[in-house]
Amino acid sequence: MCVDLDGTLLRSDLLYESLLALLARNPLFALLVPFWLLRGKAYVKRQLASRVALQVETLPYDERVVAMLRATPQRPRVLCTASDRLLVQPIADHLGVFDEVIASDGARNLAGHAKAEALVERYGERGFDYLGNHRVDLPVWKHAAGAVVVNATGSLANQARAQTRLIDHLPGQPGGLRTWIKALRLYQWLKNLLVLVPLLTAHRLFEPEAVVNAALAFLAFGLCASGVYLLNDLLDLAPDRQHPRKRKRPFAAGTLPLFHGLVATPLLTLAGFALALWTSPAFALVLLIYFITTLAYSFTLKRIVMIDVVVLAALYTVRIIGGAFAIDSPRSFWLLAFSMFIFLSLALLKRYTELTAAATQGKQKASGRGYSVADLPLVQSFGTAAGYIGVLVFALYINSPDSLRLYATPQVLWLLCPVLLYWISRAWFVAHRGDMHDDPIVFAARDRVSQGVGLAGLIIVMAATRHW
Repeated sequence: MCVDLDGTLLRSDLLYESLLALLARNPLFALLVPFWLLRGKAYVKRQLASRVALQVETLPYDERVVAMLRATPQRPRVLCTASDRLLVQPIADHLGVFDEVIASDGARNLAGHAKAEALVERYGERGFDYLGNHRVDLPVWKHAAGAVVVNATGSLANQARAQTRLIDHLPGQPGGLRTWIKALRLYQWLKNLLVLVPLLTAHRLFEPEAVVNAALAFLAFGLCASGVYLLNDLLDLAPDRQHPRKRKRPFAAGTLPLFHGLVATPLLTLAGFALALWTSPAFALVLLIYFITTLAYSFTLKRIVMIDVVVLAALYTVRIIGGAFAIDSPRSFWLLAFSMFIFLSLALLKRYTELTAAATQGKQKASGRGYSVADLPLVQSFGTAAGYIGVLVFALYINSPDSLRLYATPQVLWLLCPVLLYWISRAWFVAHRGDMHDDPIVFAARDRVSQGVGLAGLIIVMAATRHW
């Protein structure tokens, strides 16, 4: 029984797994890949395999195939793959169900006809059954005694049947629209509503041109952010697979092909920048700063203690700055200071939640982060302090000339202070009790109390704009 690896035994592809693992370590390796390709695909695979070590115990295996292998111990079971042996052998050792491994060796790419020749040479014509998942496996099935088609359409199963006896067809579960919506994290577009804040605080909600530009800015940030989310998920495959919730993300779980993510990432980003340029060059520049900062965060900064949370807070604040540039509105010192402290508190709350989860699992560190469980009290104190300072900034704003100019009765805004203090304190209480969502923004969007606080805040702001 000969079994293919990529897409068959594994709901992923080791070529892209190893490439992404290398880029996550150092993105400059991308400059070397074209030169490696000049020496052939097998050479590329060996260069990648010699530089990375994958966590084979967390890879997304197809349990149907594993169960089939475990159910046939009386037959010799062979892992036959075009992936490089340096990466394949640890997988075979981990599963413990294979008697032999046949793989690419840096000189010969064992795919298609090359794989067929190797199997016929070793086991003879029609001397083996073969499990595969792709059209490239048709030359192998041509010489096999039987075929098992895995994670493929009925069309490929029919083509395999035309080559040999079809033993079984295990259809895949391709990622549909719902899976892509999950991968793009459209719910995270809630954060991009921050670009609308300058439209509201400048009281320009009834200016059609400003509203259109703000809407375009929201969409541009959303497309760019989704591209970054895809990239982040692709680079975080290993730590995500160790996380109780993140391991269900489409790329980590293998429900979306890694190659599709590598294609969609630049397309979404370019679409976002096209909309940004259409809105205004100044806004496009802000979006570029956001994109570069996000890339720096994804590759390096998220692993540096405190730098990561400051950058997260800055990325939220940049959205507000972008919204101001989109509608050509002055950037409010008070608004930016308030947002920086509030979002620093939420960023620290996110890290606190991750560390709490790590402690619950008996770990000493949060995966992929620079924090340890021992830092929990310090993270909590920093986070609550930042939140309260944000409220203090807002309180000072109430009596400022800007507030007196924009609001008819700015004294009413004082009611927002206890509301904000309550919400920040409650959020930290929820986190302390272990009930906080991984993302505080998502928690706020789903939490009934937070929704009530938001409604109360809106009523207070509307009351402050009226003459009493």
